[in-house]
Amino acid sequence: MTGRLITAERIVGAAVSGDALRLDGGRVVAAGRADQLRGGSIEEKSYPGGFIVPGLRDAHFHPLGYAAAVTGLNLAGAVDLEEVLARTGQAGAALPPDRTLVGSRLDDNSLAERRLPDRSDLDRVAPDRPVLLYRVCGHVAVANTAALEAAGVAPDHPDPPGGTFDRDEDGRLTGILRETAVAVVAAVVGDRSGNLQPDQVLTALAGLPALGLTSLGAMVAVGPGLFCGVGHELELLLEVADHLPLKLAVLVIAERPEELEWAAGRLDRAGGRVRFLGMKDFADGSLGGWTAALRQPYRDASDRWGTVRLDPDRSGALARRSLELGGKVAIHAIGDRAAGLVLDLFERLRREGAEGADLRIEHASLLADADVDRLAGTGAFASIQPAFLASEEDWVPRRLGSDRLGQLYRFATMAAAGIPLAGGSDCPVEPPDPRLGMAAARAGVSPAEALTAEQALALFTAGAAAALGEPEPLAPGSAADFVVLDADPTAVSARRLTSIGIQATWIDGIESDLSIRPAPWGG
Repeated sequence: MTGRLITAERIVGAAVSGDALRLDGGRVVAAGRADQLRGGSIEEKSYPGGFIVPGLRDAHFHPLGYAAAVTGLNLAGAVDLEEVLARTGQAGAALPPDRTLVGSRLDDNSLAERRLPDRSDLDRVAPDRPVLLYRVCGHVAVANTAALEAAGVAPDHPDPPGGTFDRDEDGRLTGILRETAVAVVAAVVGDRSGNLQPDQVLTALAGLPALGLTSLGAMVAVGPGLFCGVGHELELLLEVADHLPLKLAVLVIAERPEELEWAAGRLDRAGGRVRFLGMKDFADGSLGGWTAALRQPYRDASDRWGTVRLDPDRSGALARRSLELGGKVAIHAIGDRAAGLVLDLFERLRREGAEGADLRIEHASLLADADVDRLAGTGAFASIQPAFLASEEDWVPRRLGSDRLGQLYRFATMAAAGIPLAGGSDCPVEPPDPRLGMAAARAGVSPAEALTAEQALALFTAGAAAALGEPEPLAPGSAADFVVLDADPTAVSARRLTSIGIQATWIDGIESDLSIRPAPWGG
């Protein structure tokens, strides 16, 4: 598409001012005042009363996990174990007998019993097929006996590095899998789940432009990833690469540098709207699953300190290979102990010549004062998920204790320290709507940690774009990725922000079909 002028009431949240964009060949030629950009025979499209903002980006998104959540067994909103088991049994009855049943978004903190089901619970409703249910965080799952047996996990099976097979007081497997133990089962049963097909992935992603999303930082595993039980996530994504409705910059979850290099090559050859962004690794797990690695024990489980997954040698080798491939290094760290370990690695990489802009700490949920300073010193991005605040407020105080809440979700503190911030949802942990993330960032965990309206918008526009290796949004020569809203997102209340209407989403100068709505989001 060439020669278009897009006009609206005003441009918001970009390093340009005016009320119009001039496009040519899917790129922004200029931004400014319509009366100065008009000329020649270019076509003009106007959005009276609309506000042009840069395309909304989500820096941390699990596209296959999202697709699984909206097309498969989604356990969000279940009020007790009876409901979880009823939904599981009904879903299993609808599957062919040779298929694994995979479910997601199981949240024990929302159940009346405040516990996960165990394998004996699942065996009662699905005794004859493997079942794997993912906790909402993706770092914990529950398998029935058939799934454990299919994966060869016997009572004497050793725990893998960075993970555990939970056992009862008699040493029997409960079926609850934590961290790397999940992948041991998913690697086997995921290959025959049959629950996620290419057309389902495309159907799920097709609704995201209606939320104003133009780019995702996509977390995709070479093997089994989080949430969906697919045995080979990257292969499934590559099947749909030519038909994606928005851009995916892929952070590859790999075990070895050779896998990462292979994945980078496959993504570079795929073309379309998918590209290699770098590597993704894990230093720990989740607060909800008691696997986020802490420097002090959990307040509601004094024998638990979390799970350290970071192996400095292995992660360092992956990081160096990613940088050599022109990629970034993104490492998940929620607990304060995990954050310290990631910063040790980042500081080492910086001494070796890495650029701070090529480093990302994912989540950075719990940070001591000294680690805020260390993070600022590395120049690394903090990839944050503000929507966590609303979903955790009912239980995180008892998990951490009131004395540690001041170290939690330090958005304003990080911004003041000069740490570049990028916003994301970690979907399907949270809903995919970036308006929810912006509103939560403006509310903050406390007034002292709340971001301004301008900062919250930047999280999901310029900040996320920089973390995704994209040029400054709406700058001349950049991709014509923008959204037209029916109100100025920096001039309305945080509560009003969540209901701002999206009039149009443009990606590479092409207007998306917003009649394709996002899938209903339960929970």
